[in-house]
Amino acid sequence: MTTVSMDDVRDARDLLRDVVRPTPLEVSRRLADLVGGPVYLKCENLQRAGSFKIRGAYVRIARLAADERARGVVAASAGNHAQGVALAASMLGAKATVFMPRGAPIVKEKATRTYGADVRFAGASVDEAVHAARDFAAETGACLIHPFDHPDIVAGQATVGVEIVEQCPDLRTVVVAVGGGGLIAGVSLAVKDARPQTRVIGVQASGAAAYPGSLRAGHPVALDAMSTMADGIAVARPGEVPFGLVREFVEEVRTVGEDLTARALLLLLERAKLVVEPAGAVGVAALLQEPHAFEPPVVVVLSGGNVDPLLLLRVIRHGLAASGRYLSFRVRVPDRPGALAALLAELAAADANLLDVVHERTKPQLRMDEVDVAIQVETRGAEHCAHVLAALREAGFQLSFD
Repeated sequence: MTTVSMDDVRDARDLLRDVVRPTPLEVSRRLADLVGGPVYLKCENLQRAGSFKIRGAYVRIARLAADERARGVVAASAGNHAQGVALAASMLGAKATVFMPRGAPIVKEKATRTYGADVRFAGASVDEAVHAARDFAAETGACLIHPFDHPDIVAGQATVGVEIVEQCPDLRTVVVAVGGGGLIAGVSLAVKDARPQTRVIGVQASGAAAYPGSLRAGHPVALDAMSTMADGIAVARPGEVPFGLVREFVEEVRTVGEDLTARALLLLLERAKLVVEPAGAVGVAALLQEPHAFEPPVVVVLSGGNVDPLLLLRVIRHGLAASGRYLSFRVRVPDRPGALAALLAELAAADANLLDVVHERTKPQLRMDEVDVAIQVETRGAEHCAHVLAALREAGFQLSFD
């Protein structure tokens, strides 16, 4: 038996009608070519405050009694829920205090403060920040606005699913990023109500995947540790409310690694011209991992776009490397004038763009007449990498890889 009904979802949509913007459904021809049919991107990264979180946060705070709102609200989040709560509270006239884990992205912290919230840091994870927020609520009487574990939150997030069905009535598969489960619980409820035959597939970061084990156990089970760049879905334990809906309506929860997530983020940036945070890109990563496992038409929810520019820079570099766009190797050349120039000339002839070169003479493995050269070049992809290496070997260079 579920704790959220479609009547709750319809009420939530009425509340949100003048608050959130219906986000666009964009065609992805690149992903469609991989999958073998239409693929659409549900752009919640373009939502107010940069993610879907404003939906649930606004519904939860709007449904508080006047005396509850007067005592203020408190939340815990790595950033997106924080911004959603801060914005919703400012719109509804409530004071907001937000606990963020230490190391939360600077861009998310600053945006949360801009919306008027009092930001405090506690713990190294969202779960530890939630404990601090609970303590604050007990001490002050502020109402805890949980990131995912409340029926009002799930009902608000479910409005994403309502929009998806309206925008793509013939959809067969919906792919949703999963952290605590509030988004996928709501989306699956709304989608299954309108299109029971649609498959709903969740995706978690492999380094923070609490749902697969919890679903096998039949109840939420906490992870001992987590490690992922997708901070928005780094949640150690599924919520009780969403867990029941996920068990009922979600066919499968997959996991993806960091390399695929970085490649997905890069693809969205290059091909779709969309800035998406790592947590928002895991659905696309799942399509890259096994494209023919998803029956089209497919809708992938891009859950958020609040990414720190420095993290984005690192992820882009990682994505380029994972896509074969960087090539690193070592080569020994004779220690005589013109030897390095000959190597660089071969790289230029192969149309490889030199990024870095380190020239070493003092390694103990080298003979007196040898030099070790570490090279990093930029290529156009895996096929070009193979072409560059073949050209160097054909020219007589002996290559090694760290």
